[in-house]
Amino acid sequence: MAQKIRVMVVDDSIVFRNWLIKNLQEDPRFEVIGYAVNALDAKNKLPVLKPDIMTLDIEMPGMTGLQFLKEVLPVQPLPIILVSSLNVQVFDALAAGAVDFVRKPESEPGARDRFVRTLRSKLAIGKNARPRIPSHDPAAMYSKAKAASGSNISPTGGPGLHQAHMAAPQARMPVMAASSNVDVIAIGASTGGTEAILEVVRHFPAKMPGIVITQHMPAGFTSMYAERLNRICNLEVREAKHGDKIQPGLVLLAPGGLQMRVVRMGSGYAVSCSDGEKVSGHKPSVDVLFDSVAATVRSRAIGVILTGMGADGAAGMLRMKRAGAYTIGQDRESCVVYGMPMEAFKIGAVCMQAPLNSIHHAVMGRLSKA
Repeated sequence: MAQKIRVMVVDDSIVFRNWLIKNLQEDPRFEVIGYAVNALDAKNKLPVLKPDIMTLDIEMPGMTGLQFLKEVLPVQPLPIILVSSLNVQVFDALAAGAVDFVRKPESEPGARDRFVRTLRSKLAIGKNARPRIPSHDPAAMYSKAKAASGSNISPTGGPGLHQAHMAAPQARMPVMAASSNVDVIAIGASTGGTEAILEVVRHFPAKMPGIVITQHMPAGFTSMYAERLNRICNLEVREAKHGDKIQPGLVLLAPGGLQMRVVRMGSGYAVSCSDGEKVSGHKPSVDVLFDSVAATVRSRAIGVILTGMGADGAAGMLRMKRAGAYTIGQDRESCVVYGMPMEAFKIGAVCMQAPLNSIHHAVMGRLSKA
């Protein structure tokens, strides 16, 4: 019999906490070994309970979930799944080292059942995740880096580590040729992807082919995430709307709860955002995006698959490669969860693998040759 996953639940709401514990304990894979009524309580209990994984609320009285992550993770690293209502601080918490998040259920029919299934799935896989342990304030560092265009402060990623350091000036990026044969760059990610996408896109100059991104994320969070990227990156970033034209210098993020596809629009391309069934277990789905790029953009595309659990995007990336696109996968050592890139690599969908902090170089190098 497989060993149970030892879970610690942290939430200040006694009603929600008890409901969550009950639903986790009904699954034979999990053992709830304890709970905390707030972040300070969790900080004190963690060394004693030693859970495999933790659920953590963001907004709590006293010490917040974000403060907990910043203080505790560098000393006692463990995978943490955020369980939060719609809150922009989720992205700061992911930057501080949480591996994934689940939105607290709303009141619509079936929402609680969907929440429980999603959380159980993320806990089951997340126990093996490699939490990134930043030694800086990511949001502040990124803001400073953007303000100081000549700054030599750059994050680097290694196995389970993501930290800022004073680096030697980097070699000049290859300049994208005006006659580049790449029209669209498609990126897909899941667990750990919010920070992975940021790490890639923030290095791109303003003059880039149009970029389309699918990150597994519920409705509401995608608009906040797009705004976060837009504040940090050189490119314009926004949540996609049906009919948006793909154009140089623009990043379009698939809206949560909808499937985004690339479609022809005259001599160029646009995005179609529509409701529909989940594909590969997700809406938005990376496979849906990559399949559409393979069918419409074909060889004039670059595909990038980043950290994430499961296999979404692997089959779509293979179709992109067979259509002539250049494909890049994140390597095992730099992934929070080496799932989606691994599946793509295993079926031969990846032209090259690279560590997270080199993927922007791989993209720019390809553009300079196109």
